[in-house]
Amino acid sequence: MSEAESRHLEGLLEQLRDLVEAARTMPMSASVLVNRDEAVELINRALGSLPAELRHARWLLKERQEYLTTAQRESGELVESARVQAERMVERSDIVREARRAAQQVIADAEADARRLQHAAEDYVDARLAALEGLLDKTMTGVRKGRDRLAVELPPEEEDHDAAEEREEIPVFDQDEARQPGKAP
Repeated sequence: MSEAESRHLEGLLEQLRDLVEAARTMPMSASVLVNRDEAVELINRALGSLPAELRHARWLLKERQEYLTTAQRESGELVESARVQAERMVERSDIVREARRAAQQVIADAEADARRLQHAAEDYVDARLAALEGLLDKTMTGVRKGRDRLAVELPPEEEDHDAAEEREEIPVFDQDEARQPGKAP
């Protein structure tokens, strides 16, 4: 992901955070009213900027596989060529030995190159995923901070006993409690 794309994604996530932070709070609740269309649009735009990195990583893996296939094909061709040549020149055992050595060297070189390319691709993918993980951690931290700022606790008010009993009789739906894992809505 380029620096500009990374800044663009970070900007989108900051806009989403600002949208949540600026949202009006629901009366008697820690919940806020957020424009769904605006939030979904920001999320979709953020998701739309992620796949370029993933496509690049897949491209690297495809290139590595193509390189391995080509190297194996070329080494197979070289081995077959050496075998044919060795059969023609049986009396010249030095040539046969040299061809085998060269074929084994080509195979060893191709395998070493393939391993190096595979490690490079894995390192690149790991670095990209680590960068994405860091960005997501920052985003989650921002979201948590925003939610913490929005969570307003009202101080208990003193009231008479009869009024408190009347309120207790009227059930009130609290969407925050309904979202907690392990509790039925």
